[in-house]
Amino acid sequence: MARNPETSSTKFSEQHPLLFGVFLIILAVALFTGAMAFFRGLGGKSKPLSGDKIGLCKIEGMITDAREVTDFLAELRHDESVKGVLLRIDSPGGSVAPSQELYQAVRALSKVKPVVVSMGTAAASGGYYAAAPATLIVANPGSITGSIGVRAEYVNLQGLLDKLGLKTDLLASGRLKAAGSPTQPLTPEQRAYLMALIMDLHKQFVSDIAAARGMSEDAVAKLADGRAMTGRQALELKLVDKLGGQELAMETLRDMVKLDAKASIIEGPEKDLPLLPRLLGASLSAMAQAMLGQDAARSSATPGGLLIEYRQ
Repeated sequence: MARNPETSSTKFSEQHPLLFGVFLIILAVALFTGAMAFFRGLGGKSKPLSGDKIGLCKIEGMITDAREVTDFLAELRHDESVKGVLLRIDSPGGSVAPSQELYQAVRALSKVKPVVVSMGTAAASGGYYAAAPATLIVANPGSITGSIGVRAEYVNLQGLLDKLGLKTDLLASGRLKAAGSPTQPLTPEQRAYLMALIMDLHKQFVSDIAAARGMSEDAVAKLADGRAMTGRQALELKLVDKLGGQELAMETLRDMVKLDAKASIIEGPEKDLPLLPRLLGASLSAMAQAMLGQDAARSSATPGGLLIEYRQ
């Protein structure tokens, strides 16, 4: 005999009133939060039409691709109504080339208009690289910064393969082509070759920081042993200019460009979020993905591959 859906629904709500009530509450909160997030997203894309403005650019998380940020910085650079830019950095660093691209973009922008950096929890290694060319750097006393240096690592799977009774044959066109292979030990020649790469990247880092901060390369090199430091320590070592939070950094920028708190702010870069985060909001989206067994965070690194980074 066919089952009546209404009867089944009634029985479920009667048999599990607490669970049914919780489900209705979650559904209502999800719909309300999703609607608010959606309309906020629509409103956030509109830009002020007239008047002098301040740009607010954010660099957050691992630096793996700089294109969105550099494009936004270029947009701010060419917009004559934008009189200054606050660069909020909360990053431990990341890939070498994107960190250098951020450095170049910030340097180009600071030649045209004031750029004030506000450091969050961390602006270390590649994060500090991006901050260095700014007009002024403001760090919280407890911000973690510095960490000027290069790190490289790879996973050596040879011991695991031996235990499994597996053997790989690697063919390469030259003695150095396979350096860093996860299935082969490094030869002394390969190790020296990789160290030469690392030290060249290190010298580039030191040279750019020295140029940006008006310091000698020797002075920066003494600090470039990979050490991380607090914002207060960095101030004593002349790697930052002022201690304070984002509010102080914004006030400092407004004073520099002679704009008051009523000035409009253009914030970016805008992030193209998938449908689920747009509808539910970030927190509810993460909860939903966890419930569905989806992995929300995926690493950009290839396991077993040699990875060279400006990272804390």
